[in-house]
Amino acid sequence: MITRALTRPTGRLLPSVFDDFFTPMDEFFDRGLWGRVLNVPAVNIVESTDEYKLSFAVPGMKKSDFKIDIDGNMLTIGAEIEEKKEEKKEEFTREEYNFSSFSRSFTLPHEVHKEKIEAIYVDGVLKITLPKKEEAKKALITKQVPVK
Repeated sequence: MITRALTRPTGRLLPSVFDDFFTPMDEFFDRGLWGRVLNVPAVNIVESTDEYKLSFAVPGMKKSDFKIDIDGNMLTIGAEIEEKKEEKKEEFTREEYNFSSFSRSFTLPHEVHKEKIEAIYVDGVLKITLPKKEEAKKALITKQVPVK
């Protein structure tokens, strides 16, 4: 029991008799059904002179799971996954059902060309390209002014 207390911090010096009893429920809420972590994916945002690129690591999903909406200057990326697992044996039938979803919203900068936004999902990564308008690209041009 002392080893368990050292490997799984509980905030107490001595382990509780109930730790082992509640472990299956703790794992269910921490990991979800079938070991899937239930949380919002992190996003990487990269800006270049021509565009912004957003990347989400969301493995195990299908293209049809995603919903990407633009409402005014708000970009919302979301997904819903519904899973059903059934196991039949001679003596019993067990069914498990899981529904998980996430949603992330971003305020679009005014220089984004909304009509040209593209999304692609490859190898567990959702990539969204937000191209900049031509006038925004021109505003970023740098030049050196000579002193007369």
